[in-house]
Amino acid sequence: MRQNEHELEHKISAYIDALFAGVGASQQLFDLKEEITTNLNEKTLDYKNRGISEDQAFKEAIVSLGDLSGLVAEMRQIGQDKAKQAVYSTMTARISLAGTIAGSLIILFGFFNVAMLYFMKLDAVSISGSGIFIVAGGALLTYSLLTRETRQKYAMNKIRAGLYALSVGLLLFGMFSAAVAGFATGEVFIAIASLMMFFLVGFGVFLFLILTGPDRRKR
Repeated sequence: MRQNEHELEHKISAYIDALFAGVGASQQLFDLKEEITTNLNEKTLDYKNRGISEDQAFKEAIVSLGDLSGLVAEMRQIGQDKAKQAVYSTMTARISLAGTIAGSLIILFGFFNVAMLYFMKLDAVSISGSGIFIVAGGALLTYSLLTRETRQKYAMNKIRAGLYALSVGLLLFGMFSAAVAGFATGEVFIAIASLMMFFLVGFGVFLFLILTGPDRRKR
């Protein structure tokens, strides 16, 4: 089963590489390739589930995409137009930078609040409650860093980056809820139960994303 999946991935990759052969590399091209890869994979599997052979299912999936010559021409033009690439990269970099700064500040705000409430000698539940800022800041920081294009890597697809942010948010929220529940009830098993519920889901999503992620390295 796994071998068939690898063969399908290779077919899709070879088809897309041939389709965009000679097109200059760009963030837009990387995003488009990833989108077409996902569509082809889903459509091929859908046709296979109807009882069609993999080769025929792959051909049907390609046909269902329609004429892509317009997209190829557009990507070729963008690949040759360094000014458009620069504008696109600058815009996304600014959005990512704003998110990175905001996420970092929210995390620091959470830590400072926890420290302040601790030295005010408030109860443990009130102190740990400020940890929710760390959860929100961690998720925002994760999304912003992954959607930033660097010299070595293209920016991650926004949906996948959002799922990464969700997984990190769930992991952090699991620890947050464990602390609040543990201090509120004084029962360790309740804290563990709260941690387990969110942490396992977050870890499962995170592991899936790592194992299925495309190579974002620039060649």
